[in-house]
Amino acid sequence: MLTGPIKNNIDRLWEKFWTGGITNPLTVIEQISYLMFARMLDMQEEVAERKANRTGKSFSRLFPESSEGQLLRWKNFKNLSGVELHKHLKTNVYPYFAKLGQVSEHEGLADEGTTVQALGNIGEYMQDADLEIKNESVLVSAIEMVDDLPLTKSDVKGDIYEYLLSKLTTAGINGQFRTPRHIIDAMIEMTDPQPNERICDPACGTAGFLARSMEYLNRVHSSEAGILEDEEGIKHYTGDLLEPYREHINTEMFWGFDFDTTMLRVSSMNMTLHGVNGANILYQDSLNKSIKENYPAQEQDFFDVILANPPFKGAIDESNTNPKVLDMVKTKKTELLFVASILRQLKLGGRAAVVVPDGVLFGSSKAHQQLRQELIDNNQLEGIVSLPSGVFKPYAGVSTAILFFTKGGGTERVWFYDLKADGYSLDDKRTELKGADGNDLPDAKAKWKQYRQLVMSNVPATDIEKAFGDKTQKAFVVDAKDIQANKYDLSINRYKEVVYEEEQYQDPKVILNKLKALESEIMADLNELESML
Repeated sequence: MLTGPIKNNIDRLWEKFWTGGITNPLTVIEQISYLMFARMLDMQEEVAERKANRTGKSFSRLFPESSEGQLLRWKNFKNLSGVELHKHLKTNVYPYFAKLGQVSEHEGLADEGTTVQALGNIGEYMQDADLEIKNESVLVSAIEMVDDLPLTKSDVKGDIYEYLLSKLTTAGINGQFRTPRHIIDAMIEMTDPQPNERICDPACGTAGFLARSMEYLNRVHSSEAGILEDEEGIKHYTGDLLEPYREHINTEMFWGFDFDTTMLRVSSMNMTLHGVNGANILYQDSLNKSIKENYPAQEQDFFDVILANPPFKGAIDESNTNPKVLDMVKTKKTELLFVASILRQLKLGGRAAVVVPDGVLFGSSKAHQQLRQELIDNNQLEGIVSLPSGVFKPYAGVSTAILFFTKGGGTERVWFYDLKADGYSLDDKRTELKGADGNDLPDAKAKWKQYRQLVMSNVPATDIEKAFGDKTQKAFVVDAKDIQANKYDLSINRYKEVVYEEEQYQDPKVILNKLKALESEIMADLNELESML
């Protein structure tokens, strides 16, 4: 968590960007990212220099030793005047970002090289990085704020970036928008990724699912000694028990695909700031047929866990769509194609948590029914959490649900949860609500854990029915045969039973007498008022 002063500094800087003419929140985040990136490069160089001084060994520098090369370092250009600073960043520093991939290929820093590798990966998406801060005073303020940020602490770095991303308030042209952090956390906790697995988001955007998965792993895999508490009593999880998996985490665990280069820059930085060096953030439309050529290994039977809130707006061109996905579901609708693509990318036994619009659950078209039949008959549709329609405001008011499924096998029953409240108001303001009554998420996670324990223990079906057979409750199970009999309809309202309470009314004559008495009192008061005039 961030302290108040850091949040206040970011808010002040955000306001300066706004008054300085940069009003697109994604542009603001991108510009701050570039500056954080420049400072992190210099921090990495300082670490390497200190190590070289201790060991006496040489190393390959990120920055040339010439005076021009050293002026590319944060510590050497941060104190330039506004005019000089603007020119230097635009013509020298930012163009240098694009060369980092070549720099990181050199040997040196081998034991700490994963960070350099990560910076090199980001450099690939910095080819068109540009300084869009025209106002020199805004630029100087931005440099000062970034210089004050505690970027040496990986958990705080992640929180800083999460706070910046929370300011995104507009949906993209393809229907993508930021998934609320608490919804992401619930999906991750219910999927429970392990440190030896491969995790993917096929439409990663700002890499929220991947970054928060790393935070979840740190939380779950920290010893008592690895949980640190700061002066404000906030706990920080170091993930010290993850050390045996560190190389896998840095290079093989996290995969994200997107075809928006701005998002790729932001998500690459997000992963680095969350302590993941070398995450595979890749330029690719996951639904496009080119994925079979560009990433043949990852296109099929590769991932253990997929977490996604894919864009579900409009339709796409079938001629450019992966034909193997179209074989599973013949449609132009992206929400159906993404679920089919995710099924294909999962390895046998791999599991997924995916946000879908409600139409996927009950749509009557052949493609809708075909996909639901595939999920039920040829895979294990484990659970469905129905979300209230205001969860994604102010971006969209569409009703959605989270699908939890495992690749392979067949479905015996589906666990449903009717989530009415997520802890925030369901209007555009999304104000946090106090008290347990306004948040069903803790109960949903607890009920899911209880259900999964019963399933994994291979208890008799009667035990599961006893625990979750009451369809008037928020959490209940439905037999797969009932779903098949209903044309694979997965709408929660199809199976949830509503209990109607009989309302007792007074006799009409009693009500009428009360109205007459009230009328007499009003007339008496009016007469008294009139006599006073």
